[in-house]
Amino acid sequence: MDQIIIDNLKVTGIIGIYPHERVTPQEMRISVILYTDTRRAAETDDIADCVDYDSAAKKISAHAQQAHRLTVEALAQDIAGLCLAMPGVKKVRVRVEKPHAVPEADSVGVEIEREPD
Repeated sequence: MDQIIIDNLKVTGIIGIYPHERVTPQEMRISVILYTDTRRAAETDDIADCVDYDSAAKKISAHAQQAHRLTVEALAQDIAGLCLAMPGVKKVRVRVEKPHAVPEADSVGVEIEREPD
């Protein structure tokens, strides 16, 4: 299966369980792999036959900014659902990271893989 990759989308929003995380937006990095079949898009060279990664990135960013989730697990699940609702997406891998959550680490986060039910 082919892959469309959105790597390290930088988003600022409310996420976390600690009181200071509930009031101060923090940076998140979101990476998504959209599994699809790109053959038709390659043959026609028509955007109508493509999975629109620009639209996906905008939806992901808007949701992450507004969701105010407690956990990266919940946010990753939300994003997976958004992606799977896009025409042509057959499977998705989502990684949500908080680069400043643990000072001794470059980042912490979660990565999930989902398919339609």
